[in-house]
Order: sequence, then structure tokens, then C-alpha cells
Amino acid sequence: MPHRLVDLIRHGEVEGGACFRGRRDDPLSATGWAQLEAATGAVTDAAIGAAPWDRLLCSPAARCARFAERLGAGLGRPVEPMEALRERDFGAWEGRRADQLPLEDLARFWADPSAYDPPDSEPFAAFRERVLAGWRYILEGSGEHLLLITHGGVIRVILGELLGIPHARLILLEVPPACRSRLRVPVGDGLPSLVAHGCGRLEAPQCAG
Repeated sequence: MPHRLVDLIRHGEVEGGACFRGRRDDPLSATGWAQLEAATGAVTDAAIGAAPWDRLLCSPAARCARFAERLGAGLGRPVEPMEALRERDFGAWEGRRADQLPLEDLARFWADPSAYDPPDSEPFAAFRERVLAGWRYILEGSGEHLLLITHGGVIRVILGELLGIPHARLILLEVPPACRSRLRVPVGDGLPSLVAHGCGRLEAPQCAG
């Protein structure tokens, strides 16, 4: 059955430290650049017969787009920024660390981020709808081996949808900086599969462990 490969990479470490960061547009740190360079270092994965990326897409946020632009220039590929690939807007929590938030509210959020929306934030339902609409648009387009450089929340929503993970459990899917996941998506009928998750360089399927 024909299929395409889709690599999802979260941006690397960001200047300003760990905080709730959705619309806040901090740049990558030097470490973050190095993390993404390592994650994208193996352009051709001969071990699993993967062709080089023939379509590059990214969030317009600086922590994703600046690296994607450099990578695209090196590969001679155009880059497609997509609003649908932006992180969720955390509203009043933007730029704040977890220890700066009311403990009760934070506990409700961690227990089920899909059931508790921070004040003035993008509702989870709207965020999920936006991301999945973008995902459908991406799959309707061209490309046999796609690369998406985006955010942890976006990656959780896509993986959760394809793998049937309940919304309340998406938070349990760890997506650290520069985490790289690979999906095998059938063209036409059939179910997608997760080839690997959490690797820097995807040189063989067994690195998913």
C-alpha cells in the first residue's frame, strides 16, 4: 500500500527559560539551534529507505521558522509557514512559570488540559480544531516525505488524533525540545503508524524505544 512519511520536530530550547509560551515569540537559544541541527542531521535515512524531505512546513513562530528557513535554504526547498501549526495561546499564563500560577488552577490544567482553559487562552477545543484542519490540508497536498517543525502541543494533538489517545491523556505524551517523531501515513485507506518518537536522528525504527 502506498504511504508517505511525516516527521514532526518540536523546536529546540528557547531563550527565556521554561514557561507557558504560546503566542510569546522568544527566539531559540544557542543550545536550541544545536539541538535542531542534531535532530535534522540525517537528511537521508537509508536504513529505512526514506527519501530526503521533499516538503518543509513550520509554525510562523520565530523559534520554529528561523531554523526552518535555514534548513530549507540548505536543502534547496521552499518553506511553508502555517498558522495552523502555531502553539496554543495560553492567555493570562503566557510567559509565566508553573510556580507563579495558582496551585489549584495549575492542578486542574495538568489533570486534564482539554477540560480546563487558562484565563483568556485559546480554548482547547478551538486549538485542536485549528491544528487538525491544518493537518488535513497538509495531507491533501503533495510530498512523499514531509517535515513539520512546530510545537509540543501541536505534536500532541496530531499524535493523539492518529493514535486514538484520549484528550485527557495527551499531557502524558512527552515531547521535549527537538523531539522528533515519524509517522507512516497511508495514501488512501488504512491506518497510520508511529514509526519512532523521541529520537534525535531517526536512523532506524528501533530508536523509538
